[in-house]
Amino acid sequence: MLKSSFSNKIEVGCDEAGRGCLAGPVIAAAVILPKKFSNNLLNDSKQLSEKNRLVLEKIIKKEALCWSIGIVWNKEIDKINILNASIKAMHLSIEQLKVRPEFLIIDGNRFHAYKDVPHKCIVKGDSKYLSIAAASVLAKNHRDRLMQELHEEYPQFHWNKNKGYPTKFHRQCLVNIGPTKHHRRSFKLLPLQLELTL
Repeated sequence: MLKSSFSNKIEVGCDEAGRGCLAGPVIAAAVILPKKFSNNLLNDSKQLSEKNRLVLEKIIKKEALCWSIGIVWNKEIDKINILNASIKAMHLSIEQLKVRPEFLIIDGNRFHAYKDVPHKCIVKGDSKYLSIAAASVLAKNHRDRLMQELHEEYPQFHWNKNKGYPTKFHRQCLVNIGPTKHHRRSFKLLPLQLELTL
């Protein structure tokens, strides 16, 4: 059973999606849930089916006190690295909230303080706290839709299925076709044995 909150303050849960992908942006979401919010289905987005994530997204957007999305694209990821890009996406999502947060709970173990708002990093926080789980659902769904749009531009990469993650098929496409403008050039796009065949 996920916990409702870490503190008694106006608390924001924050998580990101797409950190391990070879293509596309990293996307973060920030969510403030009511103190009495509960939902037995809500969990880490990676543990949920697409159908359940979409059901939960409607509930979260309807019942949250506020929520927002932050996006950092691949070119900026290449400039500042994926950790800094993930944190920047979180900052962008927090910045857009209509309610000023008093405390942040962040999924993972690394974060740069946002202004003067105290925070707590929680490893596997998306499977421990409702607001982080809610953020993981919103970030994942938003990114999946965005990768579906990019798939229309480059259908040969099947981003509608792999969402830009390093599947065997995705890597083989990189060998056969080469990277697109949406690929992260700072990432190791191919294993060494495949690079030799390029």
